[in-house]
Amino acid sequence: WGVKILGTSFEALDLAEDRGRFSELLTELNIPFPKFGVATTADEASKLADELDFPLLVRPSYVLGGQGMKIVINKKELETHVIDLLKSIPGNKLLLDHYLAGAIEAEADAICDGENVYIIGIMEHIEPCGVHSGDSNATLPPFNLGEFVLQQIKDHTKKIAVALKTKGLINIQFAVKDDTVYIIEANPRASRTVPFIAKAYGEPYVNYATKVMLGAKVTDFTFNPQLKGYA
Repeated sequence: WGVKILGTSFEALDLAEDRGRFSELLTELNIPFPKFGVATTADEASKLADELDFPLLVRPSYVLGGQGMKIVINKKELETHVIDLLKSIPGNKLLLDHYLAGAIEAEADAICDGENVYIIGIMEHIEPCGVHSGDSNATLPPFNLGEFVLQQIKDHTKKIAVALKTKGLINIQFAVKDDTVYIIEANPRASRTVPFIAKAYGEPYVNYATKVMLGAKVTDFTFNPQLKGYA
């Protein structure tokens, strides 16, 4: 249509949403992610389940807010959920991920200008991994993640933000198991956790990110987050 989009390009948004292409990018960057597959029919989903092993996290692609996401533990549950999803969102691809049982979920929000990355906050979820972040409690800063894990989160966030040529905000969700940090998904856009971090740290991150979308550099700003205790 020839409309100029401010900030991150449409191509980068599409790459982050397309599970196959995004997984190829993670493989290139040497960043781990749970085993997954894509299905368009109940039969395909059933065959995939044999390769991936239960439990599985099943969700449609290209939806916001965890719509239609469910953890299934056997073939019967899988079939029921897949048929429901295909009825409600016909023609959509379904993502099946091996669910990392017992993992801790964490997420990070960052501002990127395409080259420089500033992580505005790293949060740890209280609920088990797989409860959608809209329904969970996130704590800032993390209360139970060691330095080794936090460094992996920082490294992964910076690599992905730059690889997607992000201009503005990006949110990345992680599963932490046995001191390894896996990527659940990356959203190169503003997320619900940004206003939470901005209020907790008393910093106008949305203002900074908007200026970056308009051409400013991350290095133009002085960040001074203030938080006593936990939010």
